[in-house]
Amino acid sequence: MKLTKFTHACVRLERDGRVLVLDPGTFSESAEALDGAHAVLITHEHPDHIDVAAVASALAGNAELQLFAPEGVAQNLRTEAPGAASRVHAVKPGTSFDAAGFAIRSFGGQHALIHPHVPVVANIGYLVDENVYHPGDSFIIPDGISVRTLLVPVHAPWNKVSEVVDFVIGVRAPRAYPIHDGLLNGTGLDLVEGHVKRLGARYGTEFAHLSSRESVDV
Repeated sequence: MKLTKFTHACVRLERDGRVLVLDPGTFSESAEALDGAHAVLITHEHPDHIDVAAVASALAGNAELQLFAPEGVAQNLRTEAPGAASRVHAVKPGTSFDAAGFAIRSFGGQHALIHPHVPVVANIGYLVDENVYHPGDSFIIPDGISVRTLLVPVHAPWNKVSEVVDFVIGVRAPRAYPIHDGLLNGTGLDLVEGHVKRLGARYGTEFAHLSSRESVDV
């Protein structure tokens, strides 16, 4: 399976001619990531994880495209793209389903706390083909499975470096790549990734940097 990272939290997965996109947000090259996609997974409603205009346009222009998201996101997209309402599916945590030929399992339930005065929204983490895990904005560790490829939110208003490292240690995937890095400059990214790489290696995780539009086989 080919994994391509886009800016911030968006990734594109390709296997056997099928394309799955996760979290094409406003910080990302959403239209490019969505080009030719067969399915989209959205973790939560924040705009850095879903560019509503770009996703609605993709749904309207691609009759094959299916979208899976928490209920609130799904309801909004049915309004924004009424012609595609039947292809927009609400997801709950603890479920399994097929998305364009990819086997998906859902985890979590809510966004990590930013501040008590900031409302907590629904957040779904997705495991794809028992391999790639995208947690969205949370550090929920999937239960009962072994993640092979972990996508790590390296920086956010809701996390700190110690929590990032503990997440990587807790999951203990053989390899990991960064997401949610759009708010860091190069210096800050090097610092955070250095900690994750050095400390994760002690627990068997090989962490590697990916730049926007860079691809790896997973």
